[in-house]
Amino acid sequence: MKMYKKIIISLFTVSFFATGCNDDFVNTTPLDQLSQEVVWGDASLAEAFVSELYGGLGVGGFNEQMLASLTDEAIFTHPGRNITTHTEGRINPADPGWINGTLSWVNMYQRIRAANLALENLAAPKFPNTNNIVDRLIGESKFMRAYYYHQLLRYYGGVPIVDKAFSLNDSDFLGARNTYEECVNFIIKDLDEAATKLDGKSLQKGRATKAAALALKSRVLIYAASDMADIPTAKVKSKALASYATPQLVGYVSGSRADRWQKAKAAAKAVLDLSGFGFQTNLTAPVSAEVGTANYMNQSLSQNGGQSEMIFGRYFIPTKNEDGGRIGLFNGPNGYNNWAGNTPIQELVDDYEMMDGSKFDWSKPEHASNPYANRDPRMKATIMYEGSPWKPRSASAAPLDPANQIQTGEYEVNPGGVKKTHFGLDTRKSTIEDWNGSYTGYYMRKFTNPSPAIVDQNSWQQIPWPFLRYTEAIFNYVEACIELGEETEAKTWLNKVRFRAGMPAITETGTALRDRYRNERRVEMVFEEQRYHDARRWMIPAQTLGRKASIINVKGTLKPGKTVAVYKYDPENYNYSYTVGKIDPGKENRNWDDKIYFLPIHRDEINRNNKLIQNPGY
Repeated sequence: MKMYKKIIISLFTVSFFATGCNDDFVNTTPLDQLSQEVVWGDASLAEAFVSELYGGLGVGGFNEQMLASLTDEAIFTHPGRNITTHTEGRINPADPGWINGTLSWVNMYQRIRAANLALENLAAPKFPNTNNIVDRLIGESKFMRAYYYHQLLRYYGGVPIVDKAFSLNDSDFLGARNTYEECVNFIIKDLDEAATKLDGKSLQKGRATKAAALALKSRVLIYAASDMADIPTAKVKSKALASYATPQLVGYVSGSRADRWQKAKAAAKAVLDLSGFGFQTNLTAPVSAEVGTANYMNQSLSQNGGQSEMIFGRYFIPTKNEDGGRIGLFNGPNGYNNWAGNTPIQELVDDYEMMDGSKFDWSKPEHASNPYANRDPRMKATIMYEGSPWKPRSASAAPLDPANQIQTGEYEVNPGGVKKTHFGLDTRKSTIEDWNGSYTGYYMRKFTNPSPAIVDQNSWQQIPWPFLRYTEAIFNYVEACIELGEETEAKTWLNKVRFRAGMPAITETGTALRDRYRNERRVEMVFEEQRYHDARRWMIPAQTLGRKASIINVKGTLKPGKTVAVYKYDPENYNYSYTVGKIDPGKENRNWDDKIYFLPIHRDEINRNNKLIQNPGY
């Protein structure tokens, strides 16, 4: 970041002042700045500038507060962070609530301006095009500009397209919002050109590639074909959108939706046809439950072949001690001295199917009495629940849990024959950091390195964040095929994902097939910042994101004649009961409001630019 700031500052620094002073004095070059002539006349410095374009990605989705907690995946445990401003529908232009830096209007435009600067100066490079470095830097710059515009588009709708770097010589810095369609076209053009420029280039992990450009194109076009972007459809499903005077800013007001689905299908298939990507997608039958869990862990941890899933990611090294390496601390159990930040809710847990592909159902006694048995193997790799095996406890806590199991309930113990209640070490009545316990009875396991050598409380891990992965393109292809009536092809690819996870084939058709697909996408892509956008673009947030969050209460009662001095999850010793309840409304009282299909443009931006039109409902 320091180099970036110096380079940016230098672009506005005049090299010398023509005065009557001593020429040697006035021509002295500042030691902490570089002029733009120097930057763009040197390949290494130009590359450093382009490398800083990636800084707008932050730590990916590995912030302490995750987008998952604005959805029906999780809730955020700690108060005062403005998360509930979103979930309770209270956001407004003056107070948009918690806004991650990776989707901030101001931050995105700052990075877009930097990309514009790079593209302008690389148009007529002043250094040799050795090893096609100029083409590569142009390709990376176009990809990053497209990425930041795609962020603005999916959170705010159509935005002003700025394809030049304003300077002090410009007389007008204000611009009206472009239509949604114009923004899509601009982004796709950038991505097509980036794919061409990056074709055949060998790049370090974490940099833009041809595959990344094609994958982002697939995402943008699947969004463009969805219900929310089709204004005739959206108006039927949303009062706020129906009454909006300028709907072209947030979707397509004309054109063939079937054509948009065809373009989305073709874009997704272009990704699927790439070589070297995809993990265990050639199976013809489900693997075992154990292998299914291992497969999913290998994908989310990007290891043992699972790294072939990654198309574009944010990578970390422990020596930098970045927040992205602290996901275990942020979300792990308080009984391990972690913070329990984003904790899964019961609605997510309930959406994991049974191993035979049937729905989990609390009304079935065999399900309710043992709710974590015989479930989709991905659940075990994603969520920690009562009895889940985990890492060794700290030295002080080890005597309380020699079995190293997650404890989210309350249990009877009778050391010395005296019965008393033991509160789980990972609850808010724990003897270990009770203020950091989960309210929901669950913890997030996905993305956390399970190695005992990684002590989450004081270690940094190296699990990368997946901005774009191969399976997203599979799902995009499946979705487009379903909407185009090509159900056999859709099921062929959908079942590739399920077989890898140890789940049986989907055979449904019509609406039932669409529903199964959507649930499959939900559990496979959980915590990857997909659900926030998927629920909106499918226009189902009232039935999903707007639900009151549910929690689990677990109790273990000793069976007659059993003696337990130190608690351990053990159905041989205990009868367990599981009771579902709602989160205390004082903690979070979820409510969907039609206006939050899009974020509001901040009041300050409206005041600065009188050409901007506010989003619907605000």
